[in-house]
Amino acid sequence: MKIVVTSPSFSKNKTLCEEVSALFSEVIINSDGKRMKGQELIDYLKDADGAIIGTEKITEEILQNCPKLQFIGKYGVGMDNIDTEACQKYNVGIGWTGGVNRTSVAEMALSFMIGLCRNLYKTTYQLKNGTWNKHGGFQLTGKTVGIIGVGFIGKEVARLLQPFNCKILVNDIINQDQYYQEHNLIEASKEEIYCTADVITVHTPLTDQTQYLFNSDTFQKMKSTAFVINTARGKIIHAKDLQAALENQIIAGAALDVYETEPATDLDFLSHPHLICTPHIGGNAEEAVLAMGRSAIFHLNNYFNS
Repeated sequence: MKIVVTSPSFSKNKTLCEEVSALFSEVIINSDGKRMKGQELIDYLKDADGAIIGTEKITEEILQNCPKLQFIGKYGVGMDNIDTEACQKYNVGIGWTGGVNRTSVAEMALSFMIGLCRNLYKTTYQLKNGTWNKHGGFQLTGKTVGIIGVGFIGKEVARLLQPFNCKILVNDIINQDQYYQEHNLIEASKEEIYCTADVITVHTPLTDQTQYLFNSDTFQKMKSTAFVINTARGKIIHAKDLQAALENQIIAGAALDVYETEPATDLDFLSHPHLICTPHIGGNAEEAVLAMGRSAIFHLNNYFNS
């Protein structure tokens, strides 16, 4: 049985590599840390019976050229990079556990909220360049926070916010009235959230409905003192429109962990003093890496060895 690991993050983790190697006779690790796509990914996967996939795009073309591939263990929680219909067509199973990194991402979203509200990033940036700015922003406590997407991560963000006594507005395509009532969450339309929230954090998948959900029109509706946070998928926010909104002080600031193209390279945008930017590490706390990796290993082992 040949198992191939594509994810550089998984491959860097000694514990995960040892655990998967203990279960299968032949395991190929992506020790070079390459981010593969297209023909390079086909060449890497073509002899594999099973694979541990991170963010690599698994398309019908990939599956068509990897006839031995029987099962994919998903390292991570997003499924938008895997053509699930093509997997069904070519009888390739998928093992996936939702929300396995929820705490890691939710903690980052909360830290972004505090950092933006209290002006931590901007004053750090200024002090390192010789400016002593005593403006300490405002407290997150008691403010209005909008959460768009109330799945595993959105729920965890709401839980972590409870001690801050915020007014929490929530929006999701799924009816969750009972959950909202039990946790003192206020269901609101997206328009209400745009217009009234001091901080908006988005936790939706990338779909036709959520692509560029935040654009120039959205930013115009937001309060000039408001912040937007995206730890979900890059194309939920139109980067050029966000850059214009920051430069023209239409909104007060933003925090991004995800980008339209990764790795992000637009240094003019990334260096904006009102933007906090991190390199897609929201789900990469040590505990989350182990949880995501062990989930993928569990599903592979369950498929091949049970």
